[in-house]
Amino acid sequence: MDNIISSYSGGEEKALSSAIEETVGRNVPARLERPAKSLLTRMWKMRFIYLLLLPGIAYFVIYKYVPMVGLMIAFQDYSAFTGIWHSDWVGFAHFKEIFNDPNIVQILFNTLYLSLLQLLFAFPVGILMALMLNELRSQSYKRSIQSIVYLPHFVSWIVVIGLVNTFLSEKGIVNSVLGLLHLPQSNLLTNPHWFMPLILLEGVWKETGWGTIIFLAALSGINNELYEAAVVDGANRMRLMWHVTLPALRGTIAILLILQLGHVLDTGIEQIMLMINALTKDVGTTLDYYVYVKGILNADFSFSAAFGLFKSLIGLVLILGANRLVKKFGEEGAF
Repeated sequence: MDNIISSYSGGEEKALSSAIEETVGRNVPARLERPAKSLLTRMWKMRFIYLLLLPGIAYFVIYKYVPMVGLMIAFQDYSAFTGIWHSDWVGFAHFKEIFNDPNIVQILFNTLYLSLLQLLFAFPVGILMALMLNELRSQSYKRSIQSIVYLPHFVSWIVVIGLVNTFLSEKGIVNSVLGLLHLPQSNLLTNPHWFMPLILLEGVWKETGWGTIIFLAALSGINNELYEAAVVDGANRMRLMWHVTLPALRGTIAILLILQLGHVLDTGIEQIMLMINALTKDVGTTLDYYVYVKGILNADFSFSAAFGLFKSLIGLVLILGANRLVKKFGEEGAF
């Protein structure tokens, strides 16, 4: 530009410079001329949106973040009489107690074994249920089936275990029918080999229908033109499911699998507590039940807090690792 300007002389040079400055000044965006608005000004402009967020933010602050203050007792010899602020600090003594417990290996094996069964068998059942419901052409029939498979989610574990006892106990319906047929009877509820399968089947019956909601929502967003193009290419129903439907679910499956791995050490306490008995204690004691016995029944609150923190850290590591692995396979991941 300086070379161009220098080619002119005298007044022409000044006139050209003024014209260039005026042109450049007009082309500068107005937003660059105005000072940036403050954060508070922008928040006030979108105040109604933030107002809608307040209930959710309040929930997480009150029930998720404020209780984290209580994690201090994991490093204390907590006493209910002296309180959190006056209990003696013991450092990592409770964490050492976790690894020094002679039963921790068996308890950890029971927990991982049950979680593995849930990942291999219970998790895919929700996907299969969603695929089958998606293939139904009658909308009224589809909604009826959806309502039926959703209902067990709203039944409490006490009712579920009560039904299981009614059918499978020593004097239950199943053994009564076997007795009438002169067949050998068995009490499956006291058989250690049947404890894990029963826990798995109960969970599948209760939660499969509810777990299909997310998958069905993902299926509803598939472009119908993909199905039409595949049909034109000669694809049958199975090919449509394999090459169109399942790839569309891949991202959703990856995110749910990441979240599931974060809870790999959480097997629930209600179901285990209601199903376990003296004969199935060795195979049925999971980490959650172990913490319940130590922390609630034995009033060792510091140990249970340390164990909960230990589980949370493992879950965090698993989530981060699974999320990174999923991204390497080309998926978006959870974050």
